[in-house]
Amino acid sequence: MMIVRRTAAVVAALVSLAALLGVVRLVAPATAGVAAEPPGVARQLPFLRAALDDGAGEDAQALFPEGWYFAHVLYGLARVESGLRQPPDRRDEALREARWALQRLESPAGRAPFSPDLAPGYGVFYQGWTNWLRGGVLALQPAQRRDPAEVARFAAASTGLAAAFDASASPYLAAYPGQAWPVDSTVAVASLRLHDTLLPARFDPTVRRWLDGVRQRLDPRTGLLPHRVDLVSGAPAEVARGTSQSVIQRFLAEIDPAFARAQYLRFRELFVVSPLGLGPAVREYPRGLDGPADVDSGPLLLGVSLSATVVTLGAAQTQGDMVLAGGLANYGELVGLPLDTPHTKRYAFGVLPVGDAFVAWSKTARPWVSAPPDPPPATVGRWWRLPLLSLLVLVGALPWLPWVLRRRRRSTAPVVPRGATPGSGPFAPSSPASAPAGQPDTTALPRRVAPPEA
Repeated sequence: MMIVRRTAAVVAALVSLAALLGVVRLVAPATAGVAAEPPGVARQLPFLRAALDDGAGEDAQALFPEGWYFAHVLYGLARVESGLRQPPDRRDEALREARWALQRLESPAGRAPFSPDLAPGYGVFYQGWTNWLRGGVLALQPAQRRDPAEVARFAAASTGLAAAFDASASPYLAAYPGQAWPVDSTVAVASLRLHDTLLPARFDPTVRRWLDGVRQRLDPRTGLLPHRVDLVSGAPAEVARGTSQSVIQRFLAEIDPAFARAQYLRFRELFVVSPLGLGPAVREYPRGLDGPADVDSGPLLLGVSLSATVVTLGAAQTQGDMVLAGGLANYGELVGLPLDTPHTKRYAFGVLPVGDAFVAWSKTARPWVSAPPDPPPATVGRWWRLPLLSLLVLVGALPWLPWVLRRRRRSTAPVVPRGATPGSGPFAPSSPASAPAGQPDTTALPRRVAPPEA
């Protein structure tokens, strides 16, 4: 019995400790704005690099078509984002690692999933994200000390992208043969804006033409950029969805801040929810519409996409919406099961490093082209954590309830001296035998003492 009680006490202590840790993760700051280093990211990056060296990219490729590519490009971009927060003379590690990631993307393995026959070559997904990272590598270097070869590659790739957009009747170029997603073209156009920030401006007419085409082809249900379009006309073929919108909202702010703010507010209205009242999260489909999950969204729980929720953290931060960004970050710290060591940090116990890459990239989000915008009106209430905190307190207290009840029963039970037999002694209840009929009951009278013998 003693062993059982001790085991139960250990289990109760562990449950309470886990609940307390959840409370800390829910209330401790998990973001740091656009200037300071976000908590935990400096320890995530070494884990990600080691995981990529151990084949995490190949593992991610088995999950979805761009798995290898995303694992590498997001690692490189997180290194750029982290390096931009450092003084120029302390960016050597960030620059070295970002260049390593870029070299991997430009290798045959990086181009393998994409078709060289598209315009631009290998498709707008590959060219757009790769060019954004090229610009990030240049942004880490002082203008007068940039590598001329890297400058030339960035300029040439930007020129190729602009030519493809200028030659297209649709604002959305192909990512795969016969298929186009607006999110991919949004990243590519943002890289043209980045070119005109880092190098002599050339592509403003292309960008303005693209914006005009986008405004004419918005999703009629939501007023947002659609998820998928007809390749030839650019007409919406699928309603706006959270996984693509979360990326679009991050990059659109670099292209046209005013248009981006209107789109972001609409996105937030239709997609940011609080399922069961337990924290902010992002739906895959807009309010009032449900649909199937796929490789982009991952499993949908109450309509919520975890991948869209993670990436929206970065979009909110780019838009200056630190209230929502902080809420999403704290929610992720609670449900993401992070594992901390003195030198590394990983989520979901490190079983899916590409997910860690998305988290690191989102937590380090900041505008590269446009100035940080004013924060929008907050939509996340000040007390959104209260239901979760109450639930954690309840979970932490429940294992101790049997012990409390036992103590309560013991404190209210009568105290019997050691060695006493229940029902005897001064604590025994009085239950005298009845006197025979017609005779007085003398049991309650004082006992007479016989006189001593003479």
